Amino acid sequence: MKLKNSTPINWKFSERAEQLQSSVIREILKVTSRPEVISFAGGLPSPETFPVERMQAAFDKVLATQGKSALQYGTSDGYAPLREFLANSLSTADCKITPDQILMVSGSQQGLDLLGKVLIDEGSKILVETPSYLGALQAFSVYQPEFVSVDTDEHGLIPSSVSAKGEGARLMYALPNFQNPTGRTMSLERRIELVEICARMGIPLIEDNPYGDLCYSGEPLPKMLNMNPDGVIYMGSFSKVLTPGIRLGYVVGPTTLIRKLEQAKQAADLHTSQLTQMAVYEVIKDGFLGEHIPTIRTFYARQCQVMLDALTKFFPAGVEWTKPEGGMFIWITLPAHIDSNELLNEAIKQNVAFVPGGPFYANNPAKNTMRLSFVTVSPERINEGVEKLGKLIQARL
Repeated sequence: MKLKNSTPINWKFSERAEQLQSSVIREILKVTSRPEVISFAGGLPSPETFPVERMQAAFDKVLATQGKSALQYGTSDGYAPLREFLANSLSTADCKITPDQILMVSGSQQGLDLLGKVLIDEGSKILVETPSYLGALQAFSVYQPEFVSVDTDEHGLIPSSVSAKGEGARLMYALPNFQNPTGRTMSLERRIELVEICARMGIPLIEDNPYGDLCYSGEPLPKMLNMNPDGVIYMGSFSKVLTPGIRLGYVVGPTTLIRKLEQAKQAADLHTSQLTQMAVYEVIKDGFLGEHIPTIRTFYARQCQVMLDALTKFFPAGVEWTKPEGGMFIWITLPAHIDSNELLNEAIKQNVAFVPGGPFYANNPAKNTMRLSFVTVSPERINEGVEKLGKLIQARL
């Protein structure tokens, strides 16, 4: 029975809640849900790559043969056979990873939040790339750190900048492969140098690698985790190689850190879905990813080339863009006087959307930048959308 004459509550939020902000990308996606909008905004994997039948068969099998355990509470660290599988796949000849170094999380975004919770105090100095992944900035900002922007160039993070700026830092956050938002890849030489610098300065290095398997040709570069497993925290995800809807990722690190993350996870959600973990293990245990990932690479490479060709054809002189070797994103740098936020407002009127670059910067945002994602849009609509953007940019020159 509803109370009568109750006094409305004047909600008093915590200081932490007061400084929370919505994701710019999530707000843009509300607009792009309209079918007429050509959206280059979301960092969404293409549904064309989702192994729907394989996932359905796996869930059916797990429920039919292990239903009672699959529907029960699980351990906080994760499903043991899945962690063992990951440990074996991450190990190299001279670097053995063990299951107790792995924590399963409800999407890598939860991993970022847990890392912030256990490593960052208010005012802690943390190092991030320029620009960096918006989701990481959002996750870490809850804990009120001091963000220090590490210099980058067309080849990604510049390790010497860590030496110059990193004294006393709590962590260094990096995406070495096909970085979100720029699509850049860090060279092997820079990876080695970065690992050495962080080890020498005592800075934990977070290697976030959701896109690493999505190289368009050749083999992925060595993981920094295997160069220094005592100082590198590795983050992986099934979102880009299976499907994001399962919300399943993992964090790899020294057992001391993993146990502390496990305690933080217990306070957050007790454990990641047991059913989901068991179904994913059923899908991948016999080598399915080795068959499936090459099809994603081929599809994304084709989509990327379509957009690169469209940019060359339709964008005016004075605009620059990255040429990624994998992943899902192209980074655009406009002439300095063009504000991509204003450009977005005009683009949406013409049913085209993208993400302005400013929110990807922890400090001093470059407002003449923008991120384009090409994997969920048909070639015809890529050309149509890029042509419209090109005309809008041309009008501002």
